[in-house]
Amino acid sequence: MNDLAERLFAVWLDPPSDDAAGIAAFRALYTDPVDVNGTALTAAEMLARARALHRAYSGLRHELLDVVAAPGRLVVAFLMRGTHTGPLSTALGTVAPTGREVAIRTIDVLTVVDGRIAAVCVVGDELGTLVRLDAVQLRAPSVS
Repeated sequence: MNDLAERLFAVWLDPPSDDAAGIAAFRALYTDPVDVNGTALTAAEMLARARALHRAYSGLRHELLDVVAAPGRLVVAFLMRGTHTGPLSTALGTVAPTGREVAIRTIDVLTVVDGRIAAVCVVGDELGTLVRLDAVQLRAPSVS
């Protein structure tokens, strides 16, 4: 299953520029559609997410922290590193490019059926990323 993790990183870090090839690459790894945090996404939507990631960050690379495999499951913990050079869509709105380096800590819990990913529970540190990009500021509570 570690091979699956490496193939995942390959398609996310270097998605094909051709739509048909990109969709085929995602269909080779994921069911179509695939459940991502409770939302069914098609291979075309997964490709669009990968491309959006590349519009927001340049020099994308990963640092694998841990992989845990069990029957029908693969858990991958990693840091996605890059430079914030494009607009980043977030739950709080779009963050304009900052030129800052980021290391986004992410854990993917993957359900694997017949060698392809049928469901993803992804937990990413979006708040930490927003803080590093100065999109939000955390303040300690005032003490009276």
